[in-house]
Amino acid sequence: QVQLVESGGGLVQPGGSLRLSCAASGSILHMGWHRQAPGKERELVAAIPSGGSTNYADSVKGRFTISRDNRKNTVYLKMNSLKPEDTAVYYCNARNIYEHDYWGQGTQVTVSS
Repeated sequence: QVQLVESGGGLVQPGGSLRLSCAASGSILHMGWHRQAPGKERELVAAIPSGGSTNYADSVKGRFTISRDNRKNTVYLKMNSLKPEDTAVYYCNARNIYEHDYWGQGTQVTVSS
């Protein structure tokens, strides 16, 4: 079974940057990031399949960058020009060859002055 360990969340001022990391144990193919703000449903932020292509939510396009290191089985989310609206719990997601999804514990990102 896949286990995901996230890191990099924290408090940052508007306009600042953070980099999230998610290390996976076990065999996975696709990885991505979702977030859930208070009172909101969980939404896709960015995804990157094993082939290396990327997909971003419109709200973060141009500001966030997802990448992965297949040798380390790790996915990253570089977040620039952060806005208060980006405040949420960010969850790492991984999918195995059977299209079963695994989730990290979540890491809090708070954007506030």
